[in-house]
Amino acid sequence: MASGPVDIDDVQFESGDSGASATYPLQCSALRKNGFVMLKGRPCKVVEMSTSKTGKHGHAKVHLVGIDIFTGRKYEDICPSTHNMDVPNVKREEYQLTDISDDGYLSLMSDGGELREDLKIPEGELGVQLKTEFDAGKELLCTVMTAVGEECVIGIKHNTNIKPM
Repeated sequence: MASGPVDIDDVQFESGDSGASATYPLQCSALRKNGFVMLKGRPCKVVEMSTSKTGKHGHAKVHLVGIDIFTGRKYEDICPSTHNMDVPNVKREEYQLTDISDDGYLSLMSDGGELREDLKIPEGELGVQLKTEFDAGKELLCTVMTAVGEECVIGIKHNTNIKPM
């Protein structure tokens, strides 16, 4: 073992997030359809679940099908009903869209007036709709979903709180 003082420059720290708050354990049998669960390391919305009968080895199994909340990919897993599975802490927030930069980053303002410019236009149809409506001068609210250190715009709607001048 090393003895003596340790120079702080020699110690390497990983990122500041311990990951402890990213997920919490929940017994598999307590999961519900339309709830969230981690499948194959990805945050998913449960779209289907079925429980098999208790077998000769004593555990009923739960078959879970989930859709990744960020990529839309489908994941499946089978877990004994008494085992714990990780459930992601999912947060949804709405931001007012104030601008779109030339490189595709959104300028989003929170209710508190803080500006963030770290999210890109979402892929696919949603991104096309967002750009089209913004270019047409519509006031938009973007719904941002955050889970396990990832976040993206998952929906848009018209901002009815702003009255035209």
